[in-house]
Amino acid sequence: ARIAVGMGAQVQILDVSVERLAYLETIFGSRVELLYSSSASIEEVVPEADLLIGAVLVLGRRAPILVSRSLVQKMHPGSVIIDVAVDQGGCIETLQPTSHTNPTYVDEGVVHFGVPNMPGAVPWTATQALNNSTLPYVLKLANHGIDALKIDAALGRGLNVQNHQIVHPAVQQVFPDLVR
Repeated sequence: ARIAVGMGAQVQILDVSVERLAYLETIFGSRVELLYSSSASIEEVVPEADLLIGAVLVLGRRAPILVSRSLVQKMHPGSVIIDVAVDQGGCIETLQPTSHTNPTYVDEGVVHFGVPNMPGAVPWTATQALNNSTLPYVLKLANHGIDALKIDAALGRGLNVQNHQIVHPAVQQVFPDLVR
């Protein structure tokens, strides 16, 4: 979004988290249009988008389809769709996984890009970014052990298995036969 804004693009960001939208407002101010993501707002903005980036993540689950084929049909020919949620099944009905060697295809007149593991194309940069984002958590775990999960709510929410039991609700739904 920063790059697009810097290039003078009109940017709209949709999110279901009011907290995230408030945070984005502190970063972008009035330079982007921030919208609460709903069926109505998606149906409003998608047909006019020259570039649509799907970035839906539901921890432990497949990404829901938020953009239907009929909505893609309303986009301008030559528009581009990138779905970074393709690793989790994708959030756009017409998008199929592609590859680095054959990254795009056209469906409904719209260019689709669905390369899984996009950071894999830039492994050094991806590793640095991952290290920078996880280091604070690693340090808390190193300094406080299991108590770090009580100190940091994000770490606590990330706990999947404890004492040989699946404790994370989303993981329990994926593996119901393993829940005791």
